[in-house]
Amino acid sequence: MSTADLTAQALTLNDMIAYQDGAVVSRTLIDKKVGTLTLFAFDAGQGLSEHTAPYDATVQVLDGEAEIIIEGASFPVASGQMIIMPANRPHAVRANERFKMLLIMIRA
Repeated sequence: MSTADLTAQALTLNDMIAYQDGAVVSRTLIDKKVGTLTLFAFDAGQGLSEHTAPYDATVQVLDGEAEIIIEGASFPVASGQMIIMPANRPHAVRANERFKMLLIMIRA
């Protein structure tokens, strides 16, 4: 399904990406010059290693629980919560259990 196929309709984000055993799965919903929307599904124990990004990034938790680490500080997050990871600061994601998130990056 292309990005254009996603417009002008109600979407259930949890249904748009599936868990895969032992893996992190991603699906880009929007990829434009001004920003991206990307769904992620993490199996328990999986994560994204520490990295930095030149823009603020917002994580909206859709399912499960995870730990977001920003500059060494741990922030537990659960379904229904969000956290903003500041630009140019090291951060990482660790799934405490199966976990889905929407990553919103605005490049402005």
